[in-house]
Amino acid sequence: MESIEDILNKIKDPKTREELEKIVKFHGYLSSGACIGYQMLNIARKQLNIKEGEKIFVTAETQNCLPDPFQILLGSTTGTKRLTVKDYGKMAVTVNKAAAPEEHVKGIRIFLDPKKTEKYPKLHAWYMNYEKVPHEEVWPLLVEAGEDLYSWEFIDLEVQHKKKKNVIICKKCGEAFISWDNNDICTSCSHKT
Repeated sequence: MESIEDILNKIKDPKTREELEKIVKFHGYLSSGACIGYQMLNIARKQLNIKEGEKIFVTAETQNCLPDPFQILLGSTTGTKRLTVKDYGKMAVTVNKAAAPEEHVKGIRIFLDPKKTEKYPKLHAWYMNYEKVPHEEVWPLLVEAGEDLYSWEFIDLEVQHKKKKNVIICKKCGEAFISWDNNDICTSCSHKT
């Protein structure tokens, strides 16, 4: 089994290697999901003609590893409100550039296509969770296959108005919270039995 350094040393493009090193450092280990997220990010860069420094919005359909490259390399985080995670358990993201409220913007939804991973039995076994495959064995397959593992479609997205924060005091616990729906009880209190 190859080491992280061995795998990264095979990557010839200096920018790609540098970005992958940042991802590994941030994530803490050689994550296959983060590598998939990086490949999706590069598909979005190319298909949407994303320039350095542009504000990019991302909706990730899993909370596991995949969103990390978007946070590290594009600054699309939950804190900047440019990363939304809807944990559907899918290796998929939707990416779009910033636009004015109520405008429509072209986005792209990208997913790791199981029909395409079948060409790589070890990778497919990892993806479908048929067997435990170490990340060190998955990464070289991801790098070898590149964009051929993914399917994508362009979608039309309507940009929503930024909602005004309505901060109120919870009637049950007495703590301040943002009430998006004019409810006077915070979410944590409303879920207590």
